[in-house]
Amino acid sequence: MSKKKIASARIGIESSDLLKELNNSLPFDKTLYLEDIKGSLAHASMLANKGIISGDDFKKINLGLNEILEEITSGSWDIEEDQQEDIHMAIEYRLTQKIGDAGKRLHTARSRNDQVALDFRLYVQKETKEITALLSNLMKSLLEIASKHTETLLPGMTHLQHAQPINFGYHIMAYASMFKRDFERFLSSYERNNLSPLGCAALAGTPHPIDRDMTASALGFDAPTLNCLDTVSDRDFALEILFNIATMMMHISRLSEELILWSSSEFGWIKLSDRHATGSSIMPQKKNPDIPELLRGKTGRANGNLISLLTVMKGLPLAYNKDMQEDKEGVFDSVKTAKLSLSILEEMLAQMTIKKAAMERACKVGHLSATDLADYLVKKLGIPFRDAYHIVGNTVNLAEEQGVDISELSLEALQSIESNIEEDVLGILDNRACMNARRSKGGTATIRTKEQIEALKSWLENLR
Repeated sequence: MSKKKIASARIGIESSDLLKELNNSLPFDKTLYLEDIKGSLAHASMLANKGIISGDDFKKINLGLNEILEEITSGSWDIEEDQQEDIHMAIEYRLTQKIGDAGKRLHTARSRNDQVALDFRLYVQKETKEITALLSNLMKSLLEIASKHTETLLPGMTHLQHAQPINFGYHIMAYASMFKRDFERFLSSYERNNLSPLGCAALAGTPHPIDRDMTASALGFDAPTLNCLDTVSDRDFALEILFNIATMMMHISRLSEELILWSSSEFGWIKLSDRHATGSSIMPQKKNPDIPELLRGKTGRANGNLISLLTVMKGLPLAYNKDMQEDKEGVFDSVKTAKLSLSILEEMLAQMTIKKAAMERACKVGHLSATDLADYLVKKLGIPFRDAYHIVGNTVNLAEEQGVDISELSLEALQSIESNIEEDVLGILDNRACMNARRSKGGTATIRTKEQIEALKSWLENLR
């Protein structure tokens, strides 16, 4: 067979070397070899079933494609050795080398446009499932941590300032809730995009009597896509996985930021395993939280990949345009980043040490029960909230003067600010009591935190 590119019938002279370099996507789209072979096998089976190719040709194609798959996985064939411009042409060229004219019949009733759309969609659907499985593992690890710390106090914060007492399990459940939304986004995208592009050909379908429902079913799709013109130029499925990953990485980054803070000497609330930290090249005492720092940094890659493809797609007329060759590298990169990030985050969280005593000591800073004193004045003494608000402000000033937390003030000190305060206020100002007083649905009280844990556990179990 001639070494001429198999998709160059109209071109009469050798392409510029620079064009070859610019046009060559094989170094990265060879990632799709498995999807390409899977799609070609389904297409060939349908062609034979409809009498478009002979049964003998199908047997040769089937055998040849499976041999090529073995060659690729074993490394006995270098995909790039035949100098084709992409994985689709490389496999077709190799197939024709192996089985002759039967290989040339494989592309009947198919364009590279629907072939590329199919391969890429199969890849995105497969990786979406793998990412949701990793998200499920991460949520289970978070639930295990939360379950052990429904009574461990720490300061809840706003503006990174101590605000109100919460329990650590409740704080962890906030992140578990974020990752639940991420899971749901991936799941929704999978269901919405589980439609087959195969059979759309270049843009308008084909005059051959194909069966798109047959190939859709064989490839695990729910149905064929509706409109071929849209299908070959659609990359919404790729944008969705990029958006879903970027949002998930933003959540990972927020958790990573807190882990970095909590592992510092100023907080000292957690200790990362030595397996998940690094040392300094010059300072022997250092233990750096490199994993959460890298996870925080890799969020920028995910955001950039999303913006890149949005920019590529924003001005394209229907149908396929070569610009769309830029759709894959960013997705491949984001998928790799997402899977590694989820795996190492789950491992790191499972092996970190929670310093309960340090968390609880931090609750004695910042007057966390101040709001509860205001509520006491409103409910017990009938004082308007705005007046109570100022009374508590004066009480905090007194605590600051005495160098204690508001929860450590004596009854006499409290009564020096508001004489009608009674002894029962001392129990209300206790930080654990403050935490457990917040019993409204979704609140931090231990009983409510346990409800949230059980609700998410039940949700995960029902996914099976």
